[in-house]
Amino acid sequence: MRNKIFLYLFLFAMLFIFYQYMNEKKIFESQESRIENLEANIQMAQDSIDKLQNQVRDLNYFTLLGNDNAMTYLEKMGYEAADVEAMVSDQIYDFNLQKGNNPLVPFDGMNGDMKINKLKFLNHKWIQADFTDGKYWGEMILEYHFNDKNELELTPIASFLYPN
Repeated sequence: MRNKIFLYLFLFAMLFIFYQYMNEKKIFESQESRIENLEANIQMAQDSIDKLQNQVRDLNYFTLLGNDNAMTYLEKMGYEAADVEAMVSDQIYDFNLQKGNNPLVPFDGMNGDMKINKLKFLNHKWIQADFTDGKYWGEMILEYHFNDKNELELTPIASFLYPN
C-alpha cells in the first residue's frame, strides 16, 4: 500500500511538474514574442527619428543659424548670428507698428494695411518674408546688411502677391 501511495504521489508530482513546465514554456514564449514586437517597434521608431533628423538637417541648411559660412561671416564682422537675427527681426516687426503699410512691403493693402507676418533667415544676406493685409497675401525676399557705420540697411529685392 505504501508503494502504491508513493507511486501515485510520484505520478502526481510528475504530472504537476510537466504542467508547470508547459505553463512556464507558454509564458516564456509569450514574453519572447512580446519582446520581439517591442524591439521591432523601437527599431521602427528609431528609423522614423533618424529620417526626421535628416529632414530637419536638410531644412536647416538654408537658415542663418544652420549655415556655418554665414555665421562665420557675421562673426568676422563682430556679430553673433542669433543676435543679428533677433535685431533684424525686431526692426522689421517694428515697421509693422507704424501707421499704414509696412514700408518694406512694395504693395499697398487693399483690405487694410500690409504687414509682415513671418520671417525666415536664409543666410547672412537674405530673408524670406510673408506679408498680408488680412485678405491678400504674398511673399518677398529682403536683403539686409550693415553699412560702414554699422547701421542695418534693409532692401526689398523681389516680391509677389498671390492671386485671390
